[in-house]
Amino acid sequence: MSAWDIKPQGVQGQLQVTGTHAGDLEKALTALVTTMSEAATAAGTAVPGTEASVPLQGPVPVGAAPLSQPTLGPVASALSQYLSVRQSDLKSMAERIQAAVLGAAKATNEYMAGDLDAAKHAQDAAKAVRLDLLKDAPGGRK
Repeated sequence: MSAWDIKPQGVQGQLQVTGTHAGDLEKALTALVTTMSEAATAAGTAVPGTEASVPLQGPVPVGAAPLSQPTLGPVASALSQYLSVRQSDLKSMAERIQAAVLGAAKATNEYMAGDLDAAKHAQDAAKAVRLDLLKDAPGGRK
């Protein structure tokens, strides 16, 4: 075994850096959802004269209990739809990062195991050579 083509410590370091950045991405996405929710709440509704402090209830049949959530205006609805559409993209990003990190770790472990196995076979082959038989070979020691 002459040298490693892959340096496991280097791979581990890069995986740690990637994990840190993945955590930063998670924080940014959480902040995005929080900020968009706040923006949706602050945007209000399209009903003239409503105030943000008074939750507006949607129309309900006579005698029915009022809605448990205030109605949403067009901005809140658009933001909600945007996040719904992007949810699969955001989930896909997280899954790809996880798959890449786990795949790189597994590949490195397999590479190391293969290299160690090859070295063991080489050592076993060297032990199996009978030096006493080589002394009679042409160019061998006498």
